[in-house]
Amino acid sequence: MTQTPPTANGMRRALKRARDGVALDTAEAAVLLQAKGSDLTDLTATAARIRDAGLTSAGRPGVITYSRKVFIPLTRLCRDKCHYCTFVTVPGKLRSAGHGMYLSPDEVLDIARRGAEMGCKEALFTLGDRPEDRWPEAKEWLAAEGYDDTLAYVRAMAIRVLEETGLLPHLNPGVLSWTDLQRLKPVAPSMGMMLETTATRLWSEPGGPHYGSPDKDPAVRLRVLEDAGRSNVPFTTGTLIGIGESYDERAESLFAIRKIARQYHGIQEVIVQNFRAKPDTAMRGMPDAELDELAAAIAVARLILGPSARVQAPPNLVDGEYARFIEAGIDDWGGVSPLTPDHVNPERPWPHIDELAAQTAKSGFALRERLTIYPEFIQRGEPWLDPRLVPHVRALADADSALADEAAKPEGLPWQEPEEGFSATGRTDLHRTIDTTGRTTDRRDDFDDVYGDWEALREQAAPGMVPDRIEADVRTALVTAADDPTKLTDAEALALLHADGAALDALCRIADDVRRDAVGDDVTYIVTRNINFTNVCYTGCRFCAFAQRRTDADAYTLSLSQVADRAEQAWEVGATEVCMQGGIHPDLPGTAYFDIARAVKERVPGMHVHAFSPMEVVNGATRTGMSIREWLAAAKEAGLDSMPGTAAEILDDEVRWILTKGKLPTATWVEVIKTAHELGIRSSSTMMYGHVDQPHHWLGHLRLLAEIQQETGGFTEFVTLPFIHTNAPVYLAGIARPGPTARDNRAVTAMARLLLHTHIPNIQTSWVKLGTEGAAEMLRSGANDLGGTLMEETISRMAGSSYGSYRSIQDLVAIADLAGRPARQRGTTYGEVSAERQAAGLASDGHLPELLPVLDA
Repeated sequence: MTQTPPTANGMRRALKRARDGVALDTAEAAVLLQAKGSDLTDLTATAARIRDAGLTSAGRPGVITYSRKVFIPLTRLCRDKCHYCTFVTVPGKLRSAGHGMYLSPDEVLDIARRGAEMGCKEALFTLGDRPEDRWPEAKEWLAAEGYDDTLAYVRAMAIRVLEETGLLPHLNPGVLSWTDLQRLKPVAPSMGMMLETTATRLWSEPGGPHYGSPDKDPAVRLRVLEDAGRSNVPFTTGTLIGIGESYDERAESLFAIRKIARQYHGIQEVIVQNFRAKPDTAMRGMPDAELDELAAAIAVARLILGPSARVQAPPNLVDGEYARFIEAGIDDWGGVSPLTPDHVNPERPWPHIDELAAQTAKSGFALRERLTIYPEFIQRGEPWLDPRLVPHVRALADADSALADEAAKPEGLPWQEPEEGFSATGRTDLHRTIDTTGRTTDRRDDFDDVYGDWEALREQAAPGMVPDRIEADVRTALVTAADDPTKLTDAEALALLHADGAALDALCRIADDVRRDAVGDDVTYIVTRNINFTNVCYTGCRFCAFAQRRTDADAYTLSLSQVADRAEQAWEVGATEVCMQGGIHPDLPGTAYFDIARAVKERVPGMHVHAFSPMEVVNGATRTGMSIREWLAAAKEAGLDSMPGTAAEILDDEVRWILTKGKLPTATWVEVIKTAHELGIRSSSTMMYGHVDQPHHWLGHLRLLAEIQQETGGFTEFVTLPFIHTNAPVYLAGIARPGPTARDNRAVTAMARLLLHTHIPNIQTSWVKLGTEGAAEMLRSGANDLGGTLMEETISRMAGSSYGSYRSIQDLVAIADLAGRPARQRGTTYGEVSAERQAAGLASDGHLPELLPVLDA
């Protein structure tokens, strides 16, 4: 694309700002991308100084790295049609050449073994995006070999390479969903996908290099980079220059990478690659990107990304001008193979490693081997490196620098769940001492790192905090609500969610009338015990004060026997249910949840097991390699009876990605819940509100729940969860507001009753979060359920709730009395409770501290 060259004054100004360390904007970066001659020399000198400062800070001054790898082209089939690609082919050509649709396991392992013998430590898996979506032959091959999809085969081959050769897989399977990343993280220390460009027109317009390629939509690829960061996956990305983008678009691509790198700290390297035209492609007549342009792009990348970024140029694409690109600011040559060709650029052979070392030395740098996962991420440890991979990485890493131990020879090691399993550790009495001693500190030790970049988050949160514009009349909306709440329009519902004063009082009266007509006057409750089996978690939920690192003073994990003991104790005092949830502990295997359910059922066969949030379900499924449906079916067989519909927070990704760094996206939450309902596993539904949300988010959330319920009928209740701000990281960072107001609580409860009317009959309020008076007020505003006695409650108490961890049956009856209503005990699915259970509960009521002593660690 032609573009007016910059003026001499414009170039001088941009170069001076770069030299002075002033932050560049997109226009200035675009100017510098066009530097030539002495201007380019000036630019690269600045970039080199920034690079050198970064290497010194990283503890390896004067070192340029590379990875010794083998290239495993798992399949050359792809559903995309990039106009410059020679890697991808079609089934007919593979058959004609005597090849299968995919490399066989024996072919994969033969490449890996030969690479290991030659001292390689990385197995680079490269393949086309989801070929089974386009090619029936690919789908047939996978089915015949017993794999559901290409990623299942990638996962299986990565495990075999780890176990049989010791090479470390680096996976490049193209566009990945959040769930895909969870699925592959346990089998690969790093992954990657080139962003290439953010120029949407190159994808959307006919004739563009990415036209007809669904996976090359820049918005989709940026989402992959974000999801990788949220998932704590060390990720490689980069730009491809010279495919028709403008200099402005080239600069915008680099700024987009920087934004994600700053927000999630997960981009481990950025490749700046130059386009090379290839015969037999649609772009064969397009000129190659000039080396001056590549040097300028590398230098500008260094200026934009900063000293801590790792910037790479492929050494086989620089025409032997190694010094030129070292001077431009690279600090890595990427993967170099002594065995396999560059299958993406087969006409460009890799340099010999000795030659690359000699050329690097001429520029005053030492060439050092690294692993596929960069040293910084090895040193960070959890959550960036899955425990299952730690032995494989340690076997090949230098203990001091975390670069490669060049004397180490790869050897196959078992890929298996960590040996720790379930053993009691840490502050296992937290369920009791949280109400006496309290928490040790108001935040976990890695507060500044685990949640991502707080400044970037503050910018991201700002648009969602703008108050809603109300376009409907509240009085008209109240008339509709009283007449038939199912006919409320979105505009009317939004107006009512903002109601205050007399209008709010009228809204709550209407909701209370609807409640009476729908479920009667009984206030229901359940005798239950919460069992939070671990609080070790690295997901990075910014609203959660419960999660701890394994080394934090308040961290704990219960043993299976302790879980079963607590369930048995609960049964003895009349409980009909245990509600079990925990942190996403990196050491717990995906089958641990089955063990927990089974342990309770074996000890107390009559206990209803209400357990495992959708996040825990996805965690279990991805760690075991099972589908969500398969995992849920196995959990049900192990004893799971129903699920808490937690991990919902707000079912709007705009809000979710502010509240949490790494929790499952909305679509995945919905998938888990619908699948559970289809399998006969009923669930509650929840909404946590009063943080960085607005009433229009509440409306969308409630509408989505109603839609799911119409389809599945599996929700037992809707639970309002006011945000507890006191110790919540997102509040301590100054981003969230201090929880919902009393007005918010009444409006949410009333509108939940109206918007879920005819869909979800039971609306639950939380005494843990609102206290006695607050819960009674919600019972007058449309709620009909008080939840459970709990017996122990750690999550809200760690966040700063001041209403305790236990309410006796008589306490709950008193709340109902305060609202002027009768109380009735219920089961998990709102059925009747046996006389024996009721009698057991009443006989033990109020004596809980003596009956449930602190368990020994």
